[in-house]
Amino acid sequence: MKNVFIINGGLKYAHSGGKLNHSITTWSKEVLKDLGLNIRITDINDEFDPKEEVENFKWADLIIYHVPIWWFQVPFRLKFYIDDVFTAGHNNGMYASDGRSRKNPAINYGKGGLMHGKKYMVTSTWNAPEEAFTLEGEFFEQKSVDEGVLFGFHKMNEFTGMTRLNSFHFHDIEKNATLERIEAYQNEYKSFLKAEIEDEFAVI
Repeated sequence: MKNVFIINGGLKYAHSGGKLNHSITTWSKEVLKDLGLNIRITDINDEFDPKEEVENFKWADLIIYHVPIWWFQVPFRLKFYIDDVFTAGHNNGMYASDGRSRKNPAINYGKGGLMHGKKYMVTSTWNAPEEAFTLEGEFFEQKSVDEGVLFGFHKMNEFTGMTRLNSFHFHDIEKNATLERIEAYQNEYKSFLKAEIEDEFAVI
């Protein structure tokens, strides 16, 4: 039986209640339970012990991040969580070094991770419509979420040795968050997650 660690990055702050990412976390939990997987969940709004969180990463075969995008970055509380937890993971199962040696410090940067064999996945929620990333002349210059705003986030996880699974991005969920769109996204995401898990873990 496989282990999945979910990090709910939906921060309760200012006008945001983190409700959509809480819902997405619930959708993930429902799919994973149906597939018979072990689940642990951390909500970044809660207090946490960095060393205990490191143990969650070490326990998991798959880490799922649910992340709202604020000002083209992850919310500050999630960044605080990452800084504390990844620091506590140094020489403690997450990474040993930056991967370089003193003999030739110009090469092998980013090769010091200790979480090889583990996978991770990210979902992100946006006010921006999908067309802002795909159409010529639009804001994101035809760079995808993963190639653009989340590039550093993916490199952070690669630094630990983890391998990326496909991402899922929820667009235009502030100005155009109708009940019908959210329900359609729910169905689409659940089907996506089930297919990813079954493909990766050969779950039947």
